[in-house]
Amino acid sequence: MPNAQCPMPNAQCPMPNNNQASRFTAILGLFLTVIFMEFSTPTEYVFGYLYTGPILLANSWFGRMATFYATLIAVCFTVLNIFLPGNETIKASTIASRAIAVMALIVTGILSDRLRRSQEAIAIARAKLQSQAELVKVREDFASTITHDLKTPLLGAIETIKAFQQEKFGSVSSTQQQVLATMARSHQTSLQLLETLLDIYRNDTEGLKLNLAPVDLTNLAEDAASSLIELAANRRVHLAVSYGDSDWRSALWVQGDALQLQRVFNNLLVNAINHSRRGGRVEVVLEPQTNYQVVKILDTGAGIETAELSHLFERFYQGHSDAFGGLCLRQAKGSGLGLYLSRQIITAHGGIIWAENRLPTGAMFAFKLPVYPI
Repeated sequence: MPNAQCPMPNAQCPMPNNNQASRFTAILGLFLTVIFMEFSTPTEYVFGYLYTGPILLANSWFGRMATFYATLIAVCFTVLNIFLPGNETIKASTIASRAIAVMALIVTGILSDRLRRSQEAIAIARAKLQSQAELVKVREDFASTITHDLKTPLLGAIETIKAFQQEKFGSVSSTQQQVLATMARSHQTSLQLLETLLDIYRNDTEGLKLNLAPVDLTNLAEDAASSLIELAANRRVHLAVSYGDSDWRSALWVQGDALQLQRVFNNLLVNAINHSRRGGRVEVVLEPQTNYQVVKILDTGAGIETAELSHLFERFYQGHSDAFGGLCLRQAKGSGLGLYLSRQIITAHGGIIWAENRLPTGAMFAFKLPVYPI
């Protein structure tokens, strides 16, 4: 019958007992060989060092207790060779050489045991890391799959709401139109969140693929501000674009992917608007420099807690809304994805993105990209 632990017949599977027996025979044979050499030669010839071979094999094949017994046996026979075969005068040099051999054997036993334990610990750590990496991959694959599958019903719901708004199923009152508009915005926000999540997982696994071309950051900033005027107005936030120390509009050319960089502007501006108080101000500042084009998004909110600054661009990091100095630091919470995706995009362009607190109040999110000479 096949072995219960082996899918193949016994003739094709290794037998643990036979394997251990052959290993024990090999170690015993080595011991007998060294013993014969020790006791068949004059005592000034020290062959005890050769016991290190069976000690190391015992450690490798049988573990700690076998190593201990092999070392003990080797030490006993090495010491015994001082007195046996007994037809020679015992000299101080003979005792000294055997003492050195004994210490070498003991050290070999101890170090081999430590090495084995270290290897076992490394193997366990490697297995844990591998299982954790596999678990992370399974989770990310699951999240990517479920996110992709959720897009279909969302798209269907959005199209259905649009059909109601266009009165394809009958007349719709103004109040119902407002409700439908709110539902459409909510579904559109959810769809954007899913697309952002899909992009993040894709970028982490495959890398961000860019369609590079000369891009004017000034045009992107103005387009982003124009598209978000309504959101800013609903939040009672004033939104403006300025050109640094200059009153004149100037182009900021970079080599980049216009679509991806547009997403960075949208993410940073929406973040600033959502975290601004009513009556506040959000400003896009464009500053051309010698080697870099710098973009700053300034808001007049409550600022960012110092401990959070180094975590803002981490995936899924949402920050805290605890009171700090009597004020609630960041007013709204998001998904923690927009800033992470923005960092992915800016980093892929060879740029840098960061955040700072402003005095006396407010925050600044900024990035810089290498200048593209025109």
